[in-house]
Amino acid sequence: MEVLMLLIPLSVVLVVLIGALFWWSVASGQFDDLEGPAHRILADDDRVGAADPADAPAENAQARRDAGNTEQSPPL
Repeated sequence: MEVLMLLIPLSVVLVVLIGALFWWSVASGQFDDLEGPAHRILADDDRVGAADPADAPAENAQARRDAGNTEQSPPL
């Protein structure tokens, strides 16, 4: 019974210490995913209706061409 008087407070202190270390590691970014975006860009996009520039309407294509043209054209 005397051992429990030592082990219970010791286990509570240990749980608090582990919780504080876990909280610190999450707050400091230790669990941030650094490789996910690099792998995600290589994955195929098989969603139905995924945006494809080739399927854009003609007016959007004209607007994209006009946006890339920085020269001033003479008025008609």
